[in-house]
Amino acid sequence: MAALIEFVDVVKSFGRGHGLALDHVSLAIEAESFVALVGPSGAGKTTAMKMINRLAEPDSGEVRFEGVPVADHAPPELRRRIGYVFQEVGLFPHMTVAENIGITPLLMGWPRPEIEARVGELLDLVELPRDFGGRLPRALSGGQRQRVGLARALAARPRVMLMDEPFGALDPLTRDALGTAYRTLHERLGMTTVMVTHDMEEAVLLADRIVVVSGGRIVADDSPAALMAGSANAEAAALAAMPRRRAARVQALLGASGPQSHG
Repeated sequence: MAALIEFVDVVKSFGRGHGLALDHVSLAIEAESFVALVGPSGAGKTTAMKMINRLAEPDSGEVRFEGVPVADHAPPELRRRIGYVFQEVGLFPHMTVAENIGITPLLMGWPRPEIEARVGELLDLVELPRDFGGRLPRALSGGQRQRVGLARALAARPRVMLMDEPFGALDPLTRDALGTAYRTLHERLGMTTVMVTHDMEEAVLLADRIVVVSGGRIVADDSPAALMAGSANAEAAALAAMPRRRAARVQALLGASGPQSHG
């Protein structure tokens, strides 16, 4: 089966004298998979992801979507087929929640009744009350704004969702709840998801496949279970060791506390 998204020997420089953001990267992403790009800041993760919807362009090599070079797609048309969620959300502050969610269908010329129906459907999907549609973004919590951003990205029924540190600014409880909710949506809608994160624990819990990027190169590419079991690459092994250490500490604390008596 052909890959839905494919990078073929992609090179991108930061500029003269500043090295490579991506150094001959080749990568195939299958339809309906959930792939996490993990690595330190400046590794090239976000640059790679942005090339999928032409927010960044390669210096050489090729990125393909559905077997066709993305360079052959007009950027606005391509971006309407690929949802994009990022940490800052970027909701329009002067527009209501419903207007924010419906902006892409409006630009695509959908009839008003169809947009209104889609907004209601999406508020249900991201588990927000329908009466939130009339609120402005400033009236919402951070987690609620992130849910609206997700609904907006889903509005035009994209096949692919790009997520750049989507939950990074949220408190741990909200982050966990929203990550779990998105994973459920990914499966329910048959989405293909590419998520950039520096948090290996988040990648292990949400993704089917983890691609570790360092210095513009892919240094490991495997399932969460395989990476947690060990990697030949030292940097990937160090990243994978962090969730194991945390799990071991929690287990040790639970063991030390012993069974609690409630009597």
